[in-house]
Amino acid sequence: MKNLIDQIKRLETISQALEPDEINRNIYLDQVKDFGNEFINSLESEKCFHQASPTPNIFKITSKKKKLGEIIDIYDKEIGKKGINAASGAHLGYIPGGGIFTASLGDLMADISNEYAGMNFASPGGVGMENELIDWMKGIFNYPNEAVGNLTSGGSIANLIALTSARDAHQIKGDKIIKSVIYLSDQTHHCIHKALRIIGLEDVVMRTISLDSFSRMNSSELKNQIESDRSLGLHPFMIIASAGTTDTGAIDPLEEIGKIAAAHDLWYHIDAAYGGFFILSDLKKERFKGIERSDSLVVDPHKGLFLPYGIGAVLVKHKQAVFRSHHQTAHYMQDALLEDSPINPADVSPELTKHFRGMRMWLPLQLHGITPFIACLEEKIYLTGYIRALLSEAGFQIGPEPDLSVSYFWYEPLHIDRDLFNKKLLEFIHKDGSAFFSSTQLNGKFVIRIAILSFRTKLKTIDRAVEMIKECLDKAKIHFGISSPQA
Repeated sequence: MKNLIDQIKRLETISQALEPDEINRNIYLDQVKDFGNEFINSLESEKCFHQASPTPNIFKITSKKKKLGEIIDIYDKEIGKKGINAASGAHLGYIPGGGIFTASLGDLMADISNEYAGMNFASPGGVGMENELIDWMKGIFNYPNEAVGNLTSGGSIANLIALTSARDAHQIKGDKIIKSVIYLSDQTHHCIHKALRIIGLEDVVMRTISLDSFSRMNSSELKNQIESDRSLGLHPFMIIASAGTTDTGAIDPLEEIGKIAAAHDLWYHIDAAYGGFFILSDLKKERFKGIERSDSLVVDPHKGLFLPYGIGAVLVKHKQAVFRSHHQTAHYMQDALLEDSPINPADVSPELTKHFRGMRMWLPLQLHGITPFIACLEEKIYLTGYIRALLSEAGFQIGPEPDLSVSYFWYEPLHIDRDLFNKKLLEFIHKDGSAFFSSTQLNGKFVIRIAILSFRTKLKTIDRAVEMIKECLDKAKIHFGISSPQA
């Protein structure tokens, strides 16, 4: 026994390194605090995009220990200063994530306390907080009290939960799969297609409904297609609409689609991952009329509420459909299965072990109130109009008036292939890197996307970005040998 105790004590001494004392904890916190302040303070002066790869073997795990200062330096140089700086207000390319500072405080508290908020038995407070956030969102979108929801890692898992519930509610399995029909548009987010493959619906009939000039789904065509499919003996069962597409920020005619779904008894799913929280603004609230008709919807707080990456949300009206897909018991969990328990997050999600995401959302909402969030959303709407006006004045073509804060532009050169010219223009923009823009294909044409959602994007950000674009335009003209400003 003595040898056993000695061995345990020896290992205890070594493993004690995993529990720093208060003095060292404060030293660590001070170092991370200094990094955070320096990082945020330098955001305006740093480029948004660096075309560079990490130093080879820089992240290799070895038995050699490093000091925290060395680790922070590696993070700063190899992660923070390479690729897209997602914390920068000059990130105007993909749908920008948020990263408000106070959300990190919530994550720090959740990580230190290591809360497990998957089951009410383990953390009634944590589950209560997450369910309160779900209830708050149900109120925003006028969902019924009996609807269920979950805070997920993002829109991909949120859509997966919703589509799985739709599949099981309509019992789409076996031979029924190949005769079942889903209706969507070509601007439906690609995570939807991934989710359908994952849940075994790869072989359903997919009907791509055309878009109008504002990139919104054609509801008349949708109605006619459903009726045609029924006449062919097929089984229409789901419509997937968007409330803020990634390509153009378009909002489909939600009310009209909702009426069609109800008339034909189809599951109506809305992907509002990017655009959903714009419903909080009186400027755009009317555009979301009909969202309450959906059977399920997805919205990302790490987009429209400017939180750090890693928090999406799904709402589903039909609890039993969600439970059919995701609720599972086990003998070792029997202590946690109380009849009067509220909805357990683990019962409405593929995740059993999950990060306690609620604190990163609840803390900022409590600390700041909702008013600054709404103001920030409305600011992005006006900034979108502002950059479109500046680009038009500079000679660029711009797409139609956007529904939200995503738009696009291109330059029409004379005697040079339009796509070739704009691809080269984007190359110069990426090489400069002071602001980041992305591209997409619309009606077979290459265009440069503008996505304004970062809470750090301000008037001066847009002014600097447009000046950079004009400088890159001049470089593109020189590259193609264009001398005339009108060319």
